[in-house]
Amino acid sequence: MFDFLKTRYQKIKRIFFPGELTAERKEELEQTLYEADLGSTVVQELIDSIDEKDISNSLKKKALEILQAPPITSVESTNSPHVILMIGVNGAGKTTTTAKLANHYQKLGKKVLVAAADTFRAGAIEQLDVWAKKLNLDIVKGRQGADPSSVIFDALESGKSKKADIVIVDTAGRLESKEHLMKELDKIYRVMKKFDPTAPHEVLLVLDATLGQNIKDQALNFHKYSPITGFVVTKLDGSSKGGIILRLYREMGIKTKWIGLGEAADDLLSFDAERYVEALFS
Repeated sequence: MFDFLKTRYQKIKRIFFPGELTAERKEELEQTLYEADLGSTVVQELIDSIDEKDISNSLKKKALEILQAPPITSVESTNSPHVILMIGVNGAGKTTTTAKLANHYQKLGKKVLVAAADTFRAGAIEQLDVWAKKLNLDIVKGRQGADPSSVIFDALESGKSKKADIVIVDTAGRLESKEHLMKELDKIYRVMKKFDPTAPHEVLLVLDATLGQNIKDQALNFHKYSPITGFVVTKLDGSSKGGIILRLYREMGIKTKWIGLGEAADDLLSFDAERYVEALFS
């Protein structure tokens, strides 16, 4: 899952040997951790946790301790359909991730419906429609420029009538700095809650790992307008910024639930904290 991290952080191995942690070794270790986009808070906690007799394992232990702390959000819903709202900026991979997530649940035997509610971006509806045909998914879509909230309401009604287990809603990419676009999420929420007061049951923010520490700012701004229950971190296979996952959880208390490692339907994996930490600090 995280083999790419092992090759990108080879130089850290030079530091992982017993003995006195000299100022030079400590500086090299700190620099390597910063380059992984772990952030100053996490780097300092890791440095403070070091056992000089076993640097590698002491770092792994501390990282797992951070990732296994209780999250600030949890998903507890028995309602049907279970509604998942996908949000994020343009280019992060929301539409592709929507299809991948639908494929995952369908393989588990769930009846899944996707909603093409990105009515703003040219080609977004067609893109999800192509995926739906390829994966044999039910889809509700509108025309480009239509009110996304109306598409979402139709999708929820359709999901209920077709007894879908899960409805996954693809929304338009919006810049977190554009307040009027972010406030459009309010209307989406109101429409969903008319259908089901507990919806959406999950809000997944899709983040592009290649942007490194910038995605933390995205996450903080989106969370103001749409309480996030989990992250999907995409393009990890092309990024040296894998430490951002640990930083996000430490600083926001929100779990990374899924990781994207490619463009194929099966290139979406459930996040495994132990394997992640093992790869990061091998």
